[in-house]
Amino acid sequence: MTASCRLFAFLSAWMIASASATPAAADRIEKEYQLVNEKWALQVRSAATQNERAAAWQARPDPALYAKQMWSAIGQSLDQEWTIEPAAWFLRVTPGLVTTEADGSTVPTFLRETHAIREAIENKHLNSNKLIPVCVALAGNTDPRSLALLEKIEANHPDSKIQGVAALCTAMTLKALGDDTELLRKRLTYLRKAIIQSADVEINQVSIAKLAEDELYVIRFLTKGRVAPDLAGFDSAKRPMKLSDHQGKVIVLVFWNSGIADAERFLEISAKLDTKFKGRPFALIGVNNDPVDKLRSMQADGTVSWPNFSDPENRLASEYRVGSWPVAYVLDGERKIHYAGSPGSFVELTAEALLSETKAPAAK
Repeated sequence: MTASCRLFAFLSAWMIASASATPAAADRIEKEYQLVNEKWALQVRSAATQNERAAAWQARPDPALYAKQMWSAIGQSLDQEWTIEPAAWFLRVTPGLVTTEADGSTVPTFLRETHAIREAIENKHLNSNKLIPVCVALAGNTDPRSLALLEKIEANHPDSKIQGVAALCTAMTLKALGDDTELLRKRLTYLRKAIIQSADVEINQVSIAKLAEDELYVIRFLTKGRVAPDLAGFDSAKRPMKLSDHQGKVIVLVFWNSGIADAERFLEISAKLDTKFKGRPFALIGVNNDPVDKLRSMQADGTVSWPNFSDPENRLASEYRVGSWPVAYVLDGERKIHYAGSPGSFVELTAEALLSETKAPAAK
């Protein structure tokens, strides 16, 4: 390629990138992603058979595709304030996306881009009045550098209300680090600041006061070592159920629905867990907020073989202050919490450890 051709190619690429780097382009990507997800959710809800559900789950829109489009729209303009809100959207949709390396290891797919956004916020926009969505997005990211940025916004932002929002999001981020005394103390300090300074601020039509109160409830009743609240409701056949009916058993309590990410994988893991511990003092109990007909169809065709509370109005989920799906609790025979977090290997390991110490309940 001649020098003139290379120059032409560079200028063409630069012009295309510049043309796409506009607030309108970023807004279009967000709206398109929302639309395809709404269509996909409808497809999942309408799937009537196991094969149809499997096909629907496989057709879930790829967030990486839309994240790449968004990065093309904002990546070269992060010093401009208009990119703050689409950058927050980028941070919300990319956690959990990983790329498998040649040696089999995995790395976050957008590690470099996420770092660039944090750097831009810290160096260019730390005093911006548009940081609330960034704080919320950072709260969903477990990277220690995200926590550090939240703490910097909380300590230094000139607007006390934004400080309060950052305090709430810092408390929520610390929740993922454990339940030791010092962490609980820090979380309580941040939550008090959030309530004092930002009680009337709303995020997705929910006030900071309500969100902070929910976090306080979690600290008081739903952290490791606490006795989990009992649940009482009905299954998909309207038969009464109570969590306390399984007194003396190790319980894995999962809040889920058919629209969660990797739903097929979640159900596969859950079925294996139920099978592995069958015949032992163990119960896998779901709380499902799909429409009741959807839950019935999954139980009828064998996709779901373990008991579930049917909770389409989120009454039971609200009792446990469930904010993201899925979430799992591992409880001992006295309903004391030993694990709270994402379903996965830690759930199985915790349940196995508890079962090794648990005797079968006496026959009634």
